[in-house]
Amino acid sequence: MKVLVDLCVVPLGVGVSLSSYIAACEKVLSEAGLKTALHSYGTNIEGEWDAVFAAIKRCHEVIHQMGAPRITTTVKLGTRTDREQSMEDKIGSVQDKMQQ
Repeated sequence: MKVLVDLCVVPLGVGVSLSSYIAACEKVLSEAGLKTALHSYGTNIEGEWDAVFAAIKRCHEVIHQMGAPRITTTVKLGTRTDREQSMEDKIGSVQDKMQQ
């Protein structure tokens, strides 16, 4: 099943600069072959359910290996069975309506 996910991973107990941890997670997602779009408070991910959630698990493993004692993660997701829909499709639909 294809899934669209909005992922926000926040390492705790590592100070205020988190970019190196987020970069490590982005690398995991890239190596998993997932389609991603980084934004200022997270990452949108598009892919097959099992691959996406395996990569999220791997992000946690890597960040813990980097020394983060705790991680809090927010995941919002959507699936649909009536048709295929990409991240770009969802954005394009809203942009089209803004032009009306």
